[in-house]
Amino acid sequence: MLTVDEQRAKVIAATRPLDAESVPIAQAAGRVLAATAHARVDVPLFDNSAMDGYAALFSDVEAATAENPVELEVIADLPAGSADEPELSRGRAARIMTGAPVPPTATVVVPFEHTRDGLRTWDAPAVVITAPFREGANIRRRGEELRAGDVVAAAGVTLGPLQLTAIAATGTDTVRVHRRPRVAVISTGSELAAPGADLTRGQIPESNSVLLAALCAEAGAEVVSVDTVTDEDAAFAALVDRALDDARADVVVTSGGVSAGAHEVVKNVLRDRIEFVAVAMQPGRPQAFGRLADALVFGLPGNPASVAASFEAFVRPALLALQGRAGVQRPMLRLATTAAWSSPAGRQQYVPLTLDRSDPAAWSVRPAAADGSSGAHLAAGLARADAYAVVPADVSAVAVGDLVDVMLLS
Repeated sequence: MLTVDEQRAKVIAATRPLDAESVPIAQAAGRVLAATAHARVDVPLFDNSAMDGYAALFSDVEAATAENPVELEVIADLPAGSADEPELSRGRAARIMTGAPVPPTATVVVPFEHTRDGLRTWDAPAVVITAPFREGANIRRRGEELRAGDVVAAAGVTLGPLQLTAIAATGTDTVRVHRRPRVAVISTGSELAAPGADLTRGQIPESNSVLLAALCAEAGAEVVSVDTVTDEDAAFAALVDRALDDARADVVVTSGGVSAGAHEVVKNVLRDRIEFVAVAMQPGRPQAFGRLADALVFGLPGNPASVAASFEAFVRPALLALQGRAGVQRPMLRLATTAAWSSPAGRQQYVPLTLDRSDPAAWSVRPAAADGSSGAHLAAGLARADAYAVVPADVSAVAVGDLVDVMLLS
């Protein structure tokens, strides 16, 4: 059997970032930068006030105290957005609001709370009762955070709200991002019935297409088709052709039909076109992967727990690599478990976990399944999972209190 790392390495080696496109930053949330974003303007763009108060000369107010206040004549009122540039001479000040341009001759801003009576009508004298701690206090200088041309965010970064606002603050309105991968999802099995349908003997509710479509969308992909098909070779082959030709999919993800049974439709149709292997993992041992035309094709097992674990191990890293992501692995922690379980010898185990975050200094985990088990057939327990334990192949048992490698899902 291949190890998980060996199979993942084959997947990543076959994956190349998709083409880049320019999009407005208002449409770029969740996208991955294809080109480094540089500041278009200095940040701040001009010397501006960090406080609501009075712009003044430091030499006028450096000795001010409550016992020996300094009174200044106020000659201007400067709200944010003002273009005025009053010239301050000795004994004169300008009332100024946070973010407003500082007069060129001002050398300090005195906050309202360091004056007597604080905020007053703008043309009343300012009475300073607390001296600034240094010249230049409360003035944000032009370019002190970034200069035009400086790097704001590097290629490979996923654009969240914080990254987008930083880019916008530097005067940039468009970014170069990788195209979202187009994904076709195909769930196979003659036993599958639509959720909510009346079930006859031998049928089960179909859930893998729901799972895979949601996982792909969460990973930044554009899901272009979602289908369920019986174990008929011709019907499955037609869906694959449609995904490649009509939907122009970059990735096709199937579930079911890859094992050693008599009605393995994915293997029957694609055995000569992609590779079918056994991977030393539990759940998720049977896997298929390859390329058809320009598309990556993943054949995952049929049980929902196997589908979910296989997606995390192989499909999600590929989707992120297609988008040019700098890192393609989920965050990992080492946490103590409050439950014990066994692990199959020689296979890397993925156990859905429930995280206990009630103590911020000592998170702990336990299996999400009600009985603490981790079989491939388990599906209902996934509703309680917010992480996976990734148990190495050389570990056969996990005891209460053991530290385990935990892959965070949220």
